[in-house]
Amino acid sequence: MRAALRRAGAGSWLPRASQPAPRPRCGGTGPAPAPAPRCWSCGSALPGAEGPPLFCPGCRALQPPGPRPDLFRLMACDRSFRVDAQQLQRRFRSLQRAVHPDRFGQRPPEEQYYSEQHSSLINKAYQTLLNPLSRGIYLLELHGMEPAQETDCDADSVFLMEIMEINEKLAESKSDGILEEIDTLIKVKQEELTREVAAAFERDDLQEAKKLLAKMKYFANLKDKLKNKKIPS
Repeated sequence: MRAALRRAGAGSWLPRASQPAPRPRCGGTGPAPAPAPRCWSCGSALPGAEGPPLFCPGCRALQPPGPRPDLFRLMACDRSFRVDAQQLQRRFRSLQRAVHPDRFGQRPPEEQYYSEQHSSLINKAYQTLLNPLSRGIYLLELHGMEPAQETDCDADSVFLMEIMEINEKLAESKSDGILEEIDTLIKVKQEELTREVAAAFERDDLQEAKKLLAKMKYFANLKDKLKNKKIPS
């Protein structure tokens, strides 16, 4: 009997009829499900859903951020162009308190590194969603569209003429009064475009939203030029 077992070899000591039959795959050729994520520190199973910075339920070790996190979900916002700036700020502060690198100075090197990654990601998410232009561009990307470019509104000759006139006025201005007028004009135009972009997203007109965001880029560039032009007091 022992000789027969030795001949059968290690790992196959059960009689053939007693060996469990392989389970057929559903669908025949479908890919096997991905293994559940596990804690890098203790090996405990982790919740699979992406979201805020994740701590292991077993050892409370900070886990690395996901490869492509949804910034809206991270900041507990609806995936919408309209956001509550105060709620966004509260969420930002709460997350930073939880993962700021200063809290992990005495933790293992892995957690120190992950805390830096999370802190950087949270900063990026906050800045992206706070600014209407970057928020709109990010929404387009989530819908699978190419980022808005200034050339997207080249067909609007009236708009391009308006931009050219503001640029000329900005280049020729030599007084704070003129610069303040231009600053006010840019703010008014940005507010108008922000409302129009919000309306375009709400009616799912992504092409119109893309054109309007391209116009917003022009005014963002004008704003940067204005900052460099302002005469120190």
